[in-house]
Amino acid sequence: MYKNIAVPVSFDEDKDVTSAIGVAKALADDAARITFIHVVENVPSYVVDLIPQTTIDARREEIDTRMKQLTAGVENAAATVVHGSAGRAITQWAAENDADCIVIASHRPVFSDMLLGSTAAWVVRHADCAVHVVR
Repeated sequence: MYKNIAVPVSFDEDKDVTSAIGVAKALADDAARITFIHVVENVPSYVVDLIPQTTIDARREEIDTRMKQLTAGVENAAATVVHGSAGRAITQWAAENDADCIVIASHRPVFSDMLLGSTAAWVVRHADCAVHVVR
């Protein structure tokens, strides 16, 4: 079905990307590329100055390790880390890299999502390609 699938991943404790990976594999053509995207939200410079460099380096290394683990289990997979607001960064990456599908995990909406909106909802509204939301 799809040739270039983007799968945004978050390493929050309550997030599980297993279902999204399964859906992406099911939707993929034989030679499809699946790219895992992790977004690092921008942090104000005055906050960054307070974080020890060792903490930043350890977090960066942890993200790299987890992204490698994700790609190891998926044929023709790649991983990338982008910076910015999650929804905007995901849709921008998808547009710039000609993704024809985004498979994104979502959680059950809570009150704050109704006021602010979730990342998945933002992606659904703004993506230029098909979006499959997995719960």
